[in-house]
Amino acid sequence: MSCGPRSEIEIQLPRKSRQPAQLTNGVLALFAIAAGLSVANIYCAQPLLDAIGHDFAISQVSVGFIMTVTQAGYAFGLFFIVPLGDLLDRRRLVVGQLLISVVALVAVGLAPTFAVMLCAVFLVGLLAVVIQVLVAYAATLASPEERGSVVGKVTSGVVTGILLARTVAGSLTDLAGWRSVYLVSAGLLLLMAAALWNTLPAGANPHAPRSYVQLLASIFSLWTNEPLLRIRAGLALFLFAAFNVLWTPLVLPLSSPPISLSHTAIGSFGLVGAAGALAAARAGRLADRGLAQWTTGTALILLVVSWLAISQLHRSLVLLIPGIILLDFAVQAVHVTNQSMLFARLPEARSRLAAIYMIFYSIGSGSGAIASTWIYAHRGWTGV
Repeated sequence: MSCGPRSEIEIQLPRKSRQPAQLTNGVLALFAIAAGLSVANIYCAQPLLDAIGHDFAISQVSVGFIMTVTQAGYAFGLFFIVPLGDLLDRRRLVVGQLLISVVALVAVGLAPTFAVMLCAVFLVGLLAVVIQVLVAYAATLASPEERGSVVGKVTSGVVTGILLARTVAGSLTDLAGWRSVYLVSAGLLLLMAAALWNTLPAGANPHAPRSYVQLLASIFSLWTNEPLLRIRAGLALFLFAAFNVLWTPLVLPLSSPPISLSHTAIGSFGLVGAAGALAAARAGRLADRGLAQWTTGTALILLVVSWLAISQLHRSLVLLIPGIILLDFAVQAVHVTNQSMLFARLPEARSRLAAIYMIFYSIGSGSGAIASTWIYAHRGWTGV
């Protein structure tokens, strides 16, 4: 696959002449898998909240802070780390984040107190922004006519990781306790760091600002000068607030009487959501064809409709399934469309655009998580 104009990015190969980077199917698959494994560390706590709360003897309201603190770390990482993808060697940046993430995950798995766990999950969120470095890098390596499709495929790995994290985490918790989830994840990330180091090409953006300070300052200029960025970032905030309003408190009614499902059964609902997320990957192709606005409007209507089915949880688990599929399809479709439009706007600033956009994603996710558990504690699923 062609990487597009030579001026976008060139890769320094040792002892060879400089050549354009190639985004093969194998490299694209590795991008998607790495992104999925990384993002799973943010969301694997969702089906474990009741087990974690019981272990540390904390309330349903307090346990929701696990997701909020993780998202706060993610927001900090988006501003201070992701823009470095426009400045530094991306391979070193990605692998470095993964290796430090391994240490943070081990700390979560061995945390003796809830306070220690909150500090560790903050670091997990801070370093999980490697996902956005990968997405922006893949967009840079893609040809212009396939950029939306490539973003859709890598982002599918992200959303699939979010959703399958629940399934795997639930099963591991039933087998070996919630701490095993973080220790197993640490081992997988260590393997992924080695695979990426041996596979990804090295190289940095030749059009980057001269210093880290200039890099961060340019973020504010992008926000001021790009109305498309402001609109799509606002959409992201509300999209992922809605996403976490569903997924964060869902474990609470499903694990309580009269439903009383196991963690494995609760986690299996992530498989349902993954089906919708994967189907939405085609939204990137629609964006490539100039149908971004149509895709956005249609998906937002489906998002509203999905809650009609989700609200019937206590009456019918069967209705919950199509509701989850519709919600995850709608969120993913708009998310892919948003990124496709932004990455086509300023090729030389893709990591910074991703950082700004995903900061609003993180604000929405954290707000939805803590608000939904608070509402559930006071008004139940109807309030949610």
